[in-house]
Amino acid sequence: MSTPNDIRARLRACKAGHGGWKEFEDACVEALTYLFVPPLARPLTQPRSYSGIDRRDAIFPNRNHEGVGNWAHLYKELDARMILFEFKNYDTSEVGKDEVNQTRNYLTKPMGRLAVLCTNKGPERQAHIKRNTIYSEDKKVILFVTPTDLIEMIAIKERGEDPSDLILDLVELFYVQHE
Repeated sequence: MSTPNDIRARLRACKAGHGGWKEFEDACVEALTYLFVPPLARPLTQPRSYSGIDRRDAIFPNRNHEGVGNWAHLYKELDARMILFEFKNYDTSEVGKDEVNQTRNYLTKPMGRLAVLCTNKGPERQAHIKRNTIYSEDKKVILFVTPTDLIEMIAIKERGEDPSDLILDLVELFYVQHE
């Protein structure tokens, strides 16, 4: 088991671009597992749909059906039974509307209506516009998180606070900025 400092170092050391995609994905999954397991269940990595057509990067089962806490709240509010994480480690371009739309398509009814795009760069304007359209049409929420956000959540956890507060903050910020 890596220490929080090891996880931070791995996140910072990831090379941008195709050559570093696996390292980026593994570092993000390790960080997310440290941050959220428990209360979320251990992630399924690279799971395929029954037909094999869809392959999602990581899914964290949310078994917080009842009770209090951020994950129980998100389960109730967004039917977030499975928390989907997609990882994009680009070197020359930013995440755009196509990546957001791909993520939207992965959010089937049994999965729920919450996904997180972990990107090494912030998304372009069209990605924000597309996710607003997706919310207006389907009530699906797609969040953008960077390694900087993951590192901030590690610090939150080290202070004895709940790192999922940042996820809830991002959901609420999305609602405020939605148009």
